[in-house]
Order: sequence, then C-alpha cells, then structure tokens
Amino acid sequence: MASIPRRRLAEVQKRKAAPGADPADYARGVLRAEAAAIEQLCARIDGDFSEAVERILACSGRVVVTGMGKPGFIAQKISATFASTGTPSLFLHPAEALHGDLGRLVPGDLVLALSNSGETEEILRLLPALKRMGAPIIAVTGGQKSSLAAAADVVLEIGPVPEACPLGLAPTTSTVALLALGDALAMTVLHRRGFSPEQFAELHPAGALGKRLLRVREVMRTGAANPTVSKDTSLRETAAVMSTVGRPGAASVVDAAGKLVGIFTDGDLRRLVQQDDVDFTRSVSAVMGRNPRTIGPDDLAVTAAEILHEGQIDQLPVVDSEGRPVGLLDVQDLLSARLLG
Repeated sequence: MASIPRRRLAEVQKRKAAPGADPADYARGVLRAEAAAIEQLCARIDGDFSEAVERILACSGRVVVTGMGKPGFIAQKISATFASTGTPSLFLHPAEALHGDLGRLVPGDLVLALSNSGETEEILRLLPALKRMGAPIIAVTGGQKSSLAAAADVVLEIGPVPEACPLGLAPTTSTVALLALGDALAMTVLHRRGFSPEQFAELHPAGALGKRLLRVREVMRTGAANPTVSKDTSLRETAAVMSTVGRPGAASVVDAAGKLVGIFTDGDLRRLVQQDDVDFTRSVSAVMGRNPRTIGPDDLAVTAAEILHEGQIDQLPVVDSEGRPVGLLDVQDLLSARLLG
C-alpha cells in the first residue's frame, strides 16, 4: 500500500520545526500536507472499496455511520451525504450507543465505523453487540493492523498520514482523508444507483438545487385561478372573469375545440383605455394577443422564468400536448418560489 511520499513527509516535519514561519507559507504547508493525504488515497482504491460499494448497494436497511471525537463529526457529514443522495443513513454516537442508542439499529442495517487508530475505545466496545446483531461492519481506518480492522468485514485504509498539526496530535490530515474517502464511497454508490437529478430534487425541495428542478405543474395556477374564455366572449365578460376568478391578470382564449388561440391581459386592457379604444361589446378575439408563448406542465419552472424574463411578460399559459390550456403561470408565482430575482 502506498503512503505519503517521503518528500511530502519531510515538508511536514520541517514545517513543524519552524514555528516562526511566515503565516501564509505555513498555511500553504498545511494545505499541501492535506492534499497529499487525499492524493495517496487513489492508490488505495482496490477490491475492498468495490466490495464496500456492493455491500452498501445490497443493504436492505440503513447505512449507520459512527465515529468518536473529530472522526465523529466527519461521520455525521458522511451520513448526511448518503441520506441526501438516495441511501438511507443515520449517525450513531458510539458512546450514546453503549447507553441505549444501540436500539436505533434494525435488522438489515450496515455499520460504517470511522477511526484513524482503529483502537477507539467506544468503537471497540460496540463491536460485540454489532456482531450479535449480525450487522456487517465496514471500517475506515489507518491500516489493517488494528482491533477495528480485525473485527470488520471490509477495511478501507486511509494509510499512515502525518497530521498537519505542528504537535502531530490534533486530527487534521487524517480527518480530511476520512472525509474524502467517505465522499468517494457515497458518490460511487450514487453513481451505481443511477440516482437522478429528479430524485435529488425530491430530497432537496427547499434548496436552491431543488428549485432548479421544480416542474411547472408544481407552481402553476389551475382551476378557478386559470380563467379561460372562448374567442367569441365579449370584452366585458372577459374583463369580468379576469376580475373575479383568481385575479391572475390574464385570461386564456380558446377556440371551439378548446385549444389555445390567444391571451388577453390587464396590460392589453390598459393599452386599449390609453388609446380610447374600449368597446366592451367586441369579442375578445378582436383584441387578444395572438400566438402567445406557452410552456408545458412537465417543463422546468426555471425555463418558464427565462421565458417571462426574456419576453418581458407577466403571464404564461401552460398547455397540454393537444394545445389546451391546463394552467397559467404568473410572474408572482415564480417570485414566490424565488425563481426570479
């Protein structure tokens, strides 16, 4: 197995021996040490890693991630990454597990245990109980020669990485390596699952990424809030409908077959008033906007936002595959969904 190159290790040791070094140079040394720890992980991706991926894919329960101290914080992040990308997961605090939280585990769960030394007391005390429960154990640790590695079903090594701490004590480089290997594991599982952007959006409905995948049908106005009139409807009736039904500021105009042929908006009405051309007995088809831009209910809401912005319009009819209006998007709807700035 590969380890951090001797040259990199020498740089770390030299930096430890020079407490008066320039802060910027010192910081760069820390980053180089941590980057080297991640770089050497590439040589450690082998059959054990592939087996870990297959075990997680086959897991019928949750991926239970555990770790103590700084690796515990990394374990929480790895668990959150799994959960948000289609793999049910939870974090189990090893000390709390010894006092009842072990009951969080259910049949079918798999345990991902993080410990650089492989000798973390709280983790080791968990092992007999995990074995009795039949939970497979994947260890992410420094090497094969540890109590955790000996008890695990699969061992993923981060290697003997020197800490970036000048004392060589505070977990720094090792936690970066744990996090990187955990991310590699989660992303490989995501890739193998074929996890889609749509599935991601379902798990992140309030996030910026989720909003980018929001569909028009989820924000459009329907029913009473989507006024529709025939092309022979008088301008007076059309204005009345727009004023009493949902107040969207527009009405979709359809032909005898129910297909969209135009749109009449508040803006159109204001222009007629300004031109002193308001004959409310005329049919709406004489003054409507023809060939309006439209969008489908399954299109992305961000696409609708782009159409509204580029066309400098406030309403967008939503039509089905037959060209019939099934909804209406108002600029206020997209502002409420924070899809327009």
